[in-house]
Amino acid sequence: MCGIAGYYQFNNRQSNDRRTLERMIYPVMHRGPDGFGFFIGQTVGLAHARLSIVDLEGGWQPIANEDRTIWIIFNGEIFNYPELREGLLARGHTFSTHSDTEVILHLYEEKGKDCLADLNGQFAIAIYDSNKQSLFLARDRMGIRPLFYTLHNGSFYFASEIKSLFNADPALPREIDPRVLSEIFTFWSPAGTETVFTGVKQLLPGHCLEVTSTGVHEPLCYWSIPFCPDEPGRRSEQEYAAELRELLIDSVRLRLRADVPVGAYLSGGLDSSAITSLVKHYTKNPLKTFSVTFADKVYDEAKEQNEMVDYLGTDHHQVACSYQDIAAVFPQVIWHTETPILRTAPAPLFLLSKLVRRNQYKVVLTGEGADEVLGGYDIFKEAKVRAFIHAQPDSDLRPQLLKRLYPYLAMSPTKSAEYARRFFATDADVSDLFYGHRPRWKTAAGTHVFLTDHVLAQDRDPVQGLGYLQNDLQGLDFFNRAQYLECKVLMANYLLSSQGDRMAMANSVEGRFPFLDHRVVEFAGRIPTHYKMKALNEKNVLKQAVADILPTGTVKRKKQPYMAPDILSFFGEAEPDYLDYYLSESLLTEAGMFKPKAVDKLLGKCRQKSKQGFKENMAFVGILSSQIVYDKMIKNFKIDTPESLDNVKVVS
Repeated sequence: MCGIAGYYQFNNRQSNDRRTLERMIYPVMHRGPDGFGFFIGQTVGLAHARLSIVDLEGGWQPIANEDRTIWIIFNGEIFNYPELREGLLARGHTFSTHSDTEVILHLYEEKGKDCLADLNGQFAIAIYDSNKQSLFLARDRMGIRPLFYTLHNGSFYFASEIKSLFNADPALPREIDPRVLSEIFTFWSPAGTETVFTGVKQLLPGHCLEVTSTGVHEPLCYWSIPFCPDEPGRRSEQEYAAELRELLIDSVRLRLRADVPVGAYLSGGLDSSAITSLVKHYTKNPLKTFSVTFADKVYDEAKEQNEMVDYLGTDHHQVACSYQDIAAVFPQVIWHTETPILRTAPAPLFLLSKLVRRNQYKVVLTGEGADEVLGGYDIFKEAKVRAFIHAQPDSDLRPQLLKRLYPYLAMSPTKSAEYARRFFATDADVSDLFYGHRPRWKTAAGTHVFLTDHVLAQDRDPVQGLGYLQNDLQGLDFFNRAQYLECKVLMANYLLSSQGDRMAMANSVEGRFPFLDHRVVEFAGRIPTHYKMKALNEKNVLKQAVADILPTGTVKRKKQPYMAPDILSFFGEAEPDYLDYYLSESLLTEAGMFKPKAVDKLLGKCRQKSKQGFKENMAFVGILSSQIVYDKMIKNFKIDTPESLDNVKVVS
């Protein structure tokens, strides 16, 4: 796992050189603290910061092919690289390393962009082909690893993180895109290719991009999440469960491949427990596990974690997280997310990855992705119940089912069936492509009262940003549409980014995701909806697949999604001093995103009573994180790059 950065120069200016590459790669040295590598060509420069996991001695990048006409830098892991390497050797390729990176390079020689279909992994790739004078970029199918780019003053810049782009050229504009800010305050994340910074884009999951002397070509989609359920009755639940188990066993085995020890996150819930138990039962990998506990018992799962530790006999390590801990690291967390967030949930994960690194581990398996692809979230239950109610809108009994949603929330909107009915009410019917997500978006959009008229005046409804997904949603039922949206928007742009890659890599830790093996995802897309969620029993097929290797209580336990205290973390006995700066009238006015009087009123409510509702919690965290983004990434952005970097292994 690493950080990558580089440029493609269109006008043959001489300002792009190694110093530019140093300025770009230094800000992401947390992603690759083991050393740096550079390639400098006539029009292209490549930079790499290395986190050594595979081929510790020989896997330094950039790597070239036999005649040094093609160069690669790579962030990620290709889990099936030994098998791919054998085939390439049999076809006459010569290798100079034992790394997975070089396997990609030789596959690209043979197949061009079609090589991506062979890769089982998580990756962001940049390949320079001097024969074609082209730069090829690609991102993994699910969007586990990030890749950003921008075009400025005759140069195309790309990098693992946005701060590298901003450090490449002091003249590169840095400003907030109000349309994307509105999307974040609706969907919890950007909707598509745009980021919160004007002119900075992300390469979407499952996409690749070519840059040549003629310009930046249109990104191409090489893979998309397939939701195409089998016909009912074609296979039994037990058959689906058996195949899912075999796929997960192989996925776990592949993701244990490394030349360093691999640990696992163990939250106490079904997903991480299933992954850890598969490691225990089907591999010889030593089990070291890590988890976060909370002082606030509403969010704490220490009891469930300890039960699994006892059951599996793992060498377990926990980090305790208080309100003050979350507040203390929050500005640092936002420096790494590089985007506003509406929840504090990334902060404890930042502390968790720090614990992993303190224990001298670089790699952990996690249970992320199971809820999205196998039907685990209450938002899917919610859609199912709402559709059931819409079928008989005059029924007094059907709305009672809403009371079974969100039982883990201290201030659940479902305590009263009538209130829940109003809370979840929208104008949408089941045929609406966004039916399952309308209530969530409606609640989040309540935060728009804090946005300034300038932001609200932008001429785009946030939902327009999802237009690129409409064709993919056609023909799916409301349940699969909700799954698809959750994968494409929230999971890719928030869970795998702000909560995933950014929090782990902030401490030089690589997360691996067995549930997001593309074979598992493709198989899950074939499981009929009524098997994924049987009545209101979420992840039904997964539960059957792992029932005999987990305690009964873990399998039957009601889902409690990972969350962290929001407003409670910032008010009370230890209110952080930085609130007075970030939420001051002067900085709010200067940033121009939020109404100072409305923010001041919200602050007053929080200080009088720190327990607030959904809208207030999202609004406060969103406003604070946006102001930190403005201050750190725009107003006071500065990264002093040393005159020379240490441990530079490759310069070409």
